[in-house]
Amino acid sequence: MEKVKWGVLGTANVARWGTIPGMQLAPSCELYAIAGRSLQKAESYKEQFGFTKAYGSYDELLDDPEVSCVYIPLPNDIHVKWVTEALKKKRNVLCEKPLALNTDEAELMYKTAEENGVILMEAYAYLHSPYIESLKADVRSGIIGDVDYIDTAFVTQGYKEDFRLHKELGGGAMYDLGCYCTTMILSLIDSEPEYVGAAAEFSDKGVDMSTSSIIRFANGARASFQVGMILGEDSNSRYDRLFIHGSKGSIRSDVEYNQAGEVSYKIYVGDTVTERMVEVPHNYSLEIENLSRCVLNNETPHVSAEFSLKNIKLMDRILSKIGFWN
Repeated sequence: MEKVKWGVLGTANVARWGTIPGMQLAPSCELYAIAGRSLQKAESYKEQFGFTKAYGSYDELLDDPEVSCVYIPLPNDIHVKWVTEALKKKRNVLCEKPLALNTDEAELMYKTAEENGVILMEAYAYLHSPYIESLKADVRSGIIGDVDYIDTAFVTQGYKEDFRLHKELGGGAMYDLGCYCTTMILSLIDSEPEYVGAAAEFSDKGVDMSTSSIIRFANGARASFQVGMILGEDSNSRYDRLFIHGSKGSIRSDVEYNQAGEVSYKIYVGDTVTERMVEVPHNYSLEIENLSRCVLNNETPHVSAEFSLKNIKLMDRILSKIGFWN
């Protein structure tokens, strides 16, 4: 099988426990290069995961002509810098969510990708899951009728020290967790957001520790969500929920965002309850395979530019409502 040579720009935790193990499982991915802020850290990742090369700077990796695709898991505030650098050097890019801090940054990145004839995809591994595809298929089938309300939540532990606690780094619950909820909602409601309301609790460092939002769409459907970094510090606890209500029935699920293995959700129509069981492989492997096939076979990115821009525009409105950048 033809393989795509991947480089990883940074040694973030999500790369260590999520994306790089996913790369190891992706048949068309070659773990070619890893770059860190120090060569020592990059060398440790090279040894642990089996990369061919290690670099002590991001520029060195981007200058390697063998690199075809780059995964960027850097802090949110420097996505725009390193994504545009990679795109200008004709590298296809998978950038960790959220792609950008605002619409202007995202539009600049996609324009740069188009100008350089390469692919940019935002990394929402969970959106590649067969679980999400099954949910969307049931909604499209009309089994619960027309969707009129969705509610979802993603609440995690608090942090003693983390980049998510710093406003200047693009931290906060909305950027870290809210983007999951907005993308879930936009995946299931095919309409433009018409009204947005939101409220948040802020830390003394200016990041939202908890945010709630309500959204009304042009087709009359409504949605709400709750996100927060408010559970016991460093407890590894989390809370996830999803409820989809339609004119004929509803769907309920407590499956964690990005969960793998055998997962399920229930469909309620009248007195009938149907349980769907879905076998979910490694979601991070699925997104790596998707972008690799885009390069090898001209496949379409599963998370499109149109979808990501629609999402960041909605996030902009929510962040404005809570006064995040005031």
